[in-house]
Amino acid sequence: QVQLRESGGGSVQSGGSLRLSCAASPTIFTIYMMGWYRQAPGKERELVATITKDGYTNYGDSVQGRFTISRDNAKNAVDLLMKDLKPEDTAVYYCWSGLGPNWGQGTQVTVSS
Repeated sequence: QVQLRESGGGSVQSGGSLRLSCAASPTIFTIYMMGWYRQAPGKERELVATITKDGYTNYGDSVQGRFTISRDNAKNAVDLLMKDLKPEDTAVYYCWSGLGPNWGQGTQVTVSS
């Protein structure tokens, strides 16, 4: 079982950028797919982005072209670079592992207009 810990959340104004990081232990080397999901108040958890072990990516429609997911198997890390943030991006962001599946504890992202 892999343990996941997110960092990098915070508050930013509309149009700003943030980078979220997910540190995994003991390793993500053998895990086929990793990703990020988010949950806004009163809404269901939704896909943000996923990335396979080979680097193939998939994005939710609402973040396509603004967010970039990356993965470093050697460092056991999965990052999410978020640009051109909008108030509707406000949510708790969760790191996700396809092995399990497992979830991190979440990190809050707040975007003000």
